[in-house]
Amino acid sequence: MAEPELPVRFQRRFLAARQLRSFPWPELEQNLRTSAGSALLVDILHKTLLHPLCVKYPPATKYRRCFLTELIKKHESTAAEPLDELYDTLADLLNEEESTRCYKNYLLPTGDAVTLSESVAIISGGTTGLITWDAALHLAEWAVGNAAIFSNRTVLELGSGIGFTGIAICKTCNPKTYVFSDCHPCVLKQLAENIRLNGFISEPKTTHRIQAESRGQEAEATNSPQPKIIVAELDWGSVTEKQLLDLQPDVIVAADVVYDPEITSALIGMLQKLSAFRAARKPPEVYIAFTIRNPDTYRLFQAGLDKVGIGWQIIPAHSNSFFLYDVQPNVTILQLFI
Repeated sequence: MAEPELPVRFQRRFLAARQLRSFPWPELEQNLRTSAGSALLVDILHKTLLHPLCVKYPPATKYRRCFLTELIKKHESTAAEPLDELYDTLADLLNEEESTRCYKNYLLPTGDAVTLSESVAIISGGTTGLITWDAALHLAEWAVGNAAIFSNRTVLELGSGIGFTGIAICKTCNPKTYVFSDCHPCVLKQLAENIRLNGFISEPKTTHRIQAESRGQEAEATNSPQPKIIVAELDWGSVTEKQLLDLQPDVIVAADVVYDPEITSALIGMLQKLSAFRAARKPPEVYIAFTIRNPDTYRLFQAGLDKVGIGWQIIPAHSNSFFLYDVQPNVTILQLFI
């Protein structure tokens, strides 16, 4: 597959607020030496800072300032005539107040986008669940390439965080029902906001069950029915087998939930409760993606699964890498057999 044009590569990185060092700056500098350099910069400006998605759902103010400053430096290094549009945009940014929240826009292969409101800080409100982690991107990429697993089925996501994986699956894989779940009040509030932001609107008088609704001109027309979507407060330590059975999932997914021994133990305990499905109905398929930060924690999780008789196998690495990473993560996807 041919690599996208330079402005498009800038666009994909910028809308998702990837680290500035990951941008193809050397290639830009080389292209600016040609007579069409100014036109290229204007094209990049309109595909990034002035793109409609960015105007409506902008990345962090500081991020946009740093990006534009770097763009201006590259232009000035060519000794070309100043571009008023660059400086006018910078003036607007310098007058903009900082916020504790920002937006990130992840472009899907379908041409649609997942737009998320995120915290600008890794830890916010006493939780790390208010940003999107790499394993969520990796799991979504794998899901898009294996849509048949999710099509017309009920999916339960554990530890949904602010919703990236689930929203991507709902937009690309045609599930019948998708259950987002988490336990932190701040995360659940942000999750509900992001689901609405991507074309789904809450039912009146409830925070736990929401229905899909088109965003009108913002949403792509589709012949596929919208999935029923549920947002559930789910505490792995206190949830009962009956509560899990009532959700009747065909597929269970989770991303970046294997990072702490205490949390891993609670997860395994809940997976044991899910094994009670075997007596009532076909057990769900389970897929868990996680970044291996500490090999000991990974081995502890595998040993815990073995101890309670939950089988597992590593899903082969996929080649559907359409999201951009600052650093290629060491992500593994396990299929569990409960």
